[in-house]
Amino acid sequence: MNDRHGILDSIANAFVPINRDGYKFVAGAAIATLFLFLISDALGWLGAVVTVFMAYFFRDPDRITPSRAGLVVSAADGKIAAVESVVPSRELALGPEILTRLSVFLSVLDVHIVRAPIGGRIVTDNYVPGAFLNAELDKASEENERRTLVIETETGEKVGLVLIAGLIARRIVTFVDEGASVARGERIGLIRFGSRVDIYLPSGSEVLAEKGQTAIGGETVIAEFSRDEDTSAARVAARSGLED
Repeated sequence: MNDRHGILDSIANAFVPINRDGYKFVAGAAIATLFLFLISDALGWLGAVVTVFMAYFFRDPDRITPSRAGLVVSAADGKIAAVESVVPSRELALGPEILTRLSVFLSVLDVHIVRAPIGGRIVTDNYVPGAFLNAELDKASEENERRTLVIETETGEKVGLVLIAGLIARRIVTFVDEGASVARGERIGLIRFGSRVDIYLPSGSEVLAEKGQTAIGGETVIAEFSRDEDTSAARVAARSGLED
């Protein structure tokens, strides 16, 4: 009985929900496949493969996000292509200070749902038109079409997030707007067909990931804020004073 349930669970886990943004692509491919079968079996089976790929590409699995305070999780699935110190792009409005940037490259085989790396409020949301260079190139962060977001925690830490279109990716979709509150690991966007996500960490953060590592969006811990309780308390007090 246990073995039987184990097999059934494995089969069930293979069928991952599809994000609603992908419904029209899967439906379109399925309808096209029906017409292709009327023309040729070979074309029909080719259409069937495309339909299956569409369903696979837009898969939207649930994730178990760590709950400990101060952690920063990866915003996307993929390979960490770079961990470097840079001046953040001006669209983020994070100032001229050099910050650590982690870049996650998503291949067409990765889950393309983008998740909030921290919990907080979205204080910046900008769309920047641009080119469609290979997302693995460093200059893609500055030249490609992108969407920039900044999330601020209750204790004042700000994490910058840049969703970057790639050579194939031509559409960036966000599910949240400026002013919205998000939870760590919450779905906040989608980049279609290959892309890159840059994550800018506040100064003093301890980086816990490295270049070449495979990250899982919403689960893999990539950094941790300073655990200095006095510093956190001071930030809360300062914010309270400003609000008063």
